[in-house]
Amino acid sequence: MNTRTTAVALIAVAMLATLTACDGDDDKAAAAKPSEAPTVSAADRDAAREAAGLPPEPTAEARTAYLDALNAIDTRIIKPGKEDQAVSRGLNQCGSIKTTKDRAKLIKLTLSRFTIDTRLPEISNEATGGKVLDAVHKNLCPDF
Repeated sequence: MNTRTTAVALIAVAMLATLTACDGDDDKAAAAKPSEAPTVSAADRDAAREAAGLPPEPTAEARTAYLDALNAIDTRIIKPGKEDQAVSRGLNQCGSIKTTKDRAKLIKLTLSRFTIDTRLPEISNEATGGKVLDAVHKNLCPDF
């Protein structure tokens, strides 16, 4: 009986020590962290994009022309409310255009990158992929 009482007492002391070790420093650390992410200057962002082989952000006119071109191919290519995602995918495709000259491979990458091959299998073909690829190239990275 004495052994059981001693074991229970030791467990209770260990639990109490564990609880008192948590003195709330986590709250102080969280309060000391900045609430906003650091900002990156436009020049630094453009330099990083260039180093990654990506074109700069499109102008408002180029963006509109690009989105209009995608909608002319099929209005389902751009998910509702996801225009920024479509632009981002197009800019990423520009990186592939810059480094890959094999059009068949680029078309396959385009269909995959825009999730046409999984979301829209009925239009996942060389013709659609080529049209999307051409829209990207013409409107987002004509110099590539």
